[in-house]
Amino acid sequence: MTPSIRTTTVGSYSPIDWLAALPSEQAVLDATAVVFATQQRAGIDLPTDGELYRFDPNHPDTNGMIEYFISRIGGIDTRIGISDTRAFRAKQEMSFRRKPAGVVRGPLTEGALDLEEACARSASVAPGPFKFTLTSPYMLARTLLDTHYGSLADLTLALADVLAEQVADLPCACVQVDEANVPGSPENAPVALAGINRILDRVTVEKAVHFCFGNYGGQTIQGGEWKALVDFLNGLHTDHLVLELAHRPDADLQALKDIDKRITLGLGVIDIKVNHVESPEEVARRIETAAAVLGAERIGWVHPDCGFWMLKRSVVDRKLEALVQGRDLYLGR
Repeated sequence: MTPSIRTTTVGSYSPIDWLAALPSEQAVLDATAVVFATQQRAGIDLPTDGELYRFDPNHPDTNGMIEYFISRIGGIDTRIGISDTRAFRAKQEMSFRRKPAGVVRGPLTEGALDLEEACARSASVAPGPFKFTLTSPYMLARTLLDTHYGSLADLTLALADVLAEQVADLPCACVQVDEANVPGSPENAPVALAGINRILDRVTVEKAVHFCFGNYGGQTIQGGEWKALVDFLNGLHTDHLVLELAHRPDADLQALKDIDKRITLGLGVIDIKVNHVESPEEVARRIETAAAVLGAERIGWVHPDCGFWMLKRSVVDRKLEALVQGRDLYLGR
């Protein structure tokens, strides 16, 4: 029987040494099968493909979260000159990036982006239902130097339109949109909301949105709190949320009491910014603490705070086991 609280992963898996050493299309497919099998052995209910569909050894610090999309969407130039870099730095919006991911020179088109093919490749080696992830249009927009649209809102919606055209027929059980920037910039929540909802409205399977406060080089890169985002979260056309909480203060749980009951809550109970491997008891206590504040009936998912790409496989695999065992301990399974 399906447990009342299901386990899932957020997206990325730990770097695989032999894939990085000898990358090829076949190696990516083989590694994807390994990632699925690893999660299956741990007992994860809804695995991801490790986001290996966008594997690129040239962009290890963001696991392809930005560059995979930017390099394929038409209208974006990834050849960055010194004047482009200076103009991007002058915006003072993404200080942790030294230069833009690309420059928007004209109207955006699908270009060479093909999410359906990427998802189908993962589906060909998946042992069962899985989750497919893509990056939020707002987060992509923040990394770009725009010389065409003239406003963050217009650029975000243009990116959303390109992505939305590709999500309706993805061969997966769940589509998750990842947003790691708006939690630190709640003033832009209306822009992010409009863009994300354009994508969610085209998804025909389970809809999820993941939020965190950044995981750049294993570090939190922005401040903020969930309280400032409650209205934004309630406006999402999603089935469930995937929220960073293990690396956050317990006070954040109080804000989540105001999330609309139509939205199922997913709780981060595994800290991906530390090498410490949680015990099943620690995981169970985190679920119990959240249930005492939110009500056990509100919690539908437990998962890591974010992707695993900054941790070694020996750590990741034990954290996966702890996630499942802790959930089982809490449920008395």
